[in-house]
Amino acid sequence: MTSESAVAPPEILTYAYRPSLLGAPYEFRLDARGLGWSVGRKTGFALWRSIYRVRLSFRPAGMQPHRFVTEVWAEGAPKLVIMSTSWKSMVEQERLDQSYASFVRALHRRLGEAQASTRFEQGTNPLLYWPGLAVFVIVAFALAALCVRALQVQAPGAAAFVAIFLALFLWRAGEFFRRNRPRRYRGDVLPAALMPNI
Repeated sequence: MTSESAVAPPEILTYAYRPSLLGAPYEFRLDARGLGWSVGRKTGFALWRSIYRVRLSFRPAGMQPHRFVTEVWAEGAPKLVIMSTSWKSMVEQERLDQSYASFVRALHRRLGEAQASTRFEQGTNPLLYWPGLAVFVIVAFALAALCVRALQVQAPGAAAFVAIFLALFLWRAGEFFRRNRPRRYRGDVLPAALMPNI
């Protein structure tokens, strides 16, 4: 047996999630040629060389505060969205951290092996991020000033309430802006802040 025949073809990897309780599941498949997908009756396939842009981001939702998203743009295809959570019931979403991380890493590895001219981006759109960050800073200073004012007028209860709200605001919104700063990354070095910690 020659060394060429001993080389196994790339493994076919699949990933599926349900973005909404009543909607069709999103299913994705990686093989030697590219990325396939199906959403209900709609199906498609993108060759590795046709994938020109990939973006990773952190997008917490109301019922799932720990959600990661990969967006893929390819020629002749709609924007493909891969999420790390899936609806399970009316009141529950499940985290798919392990399978999501494995699939996204394999996607990047296959793009690298195919030498695709893909642009890798992280975070949110700069046109949304920087105005949002400015609003975040303004609101944080306003809440801090309100807390100080409440202490000045000897309203410790109100000051405590505002301080708790400010702490939660800084924690949740601060984490969003910390993780989602727009920039580029290398396809062989995925940003840890935008991948599940497994």
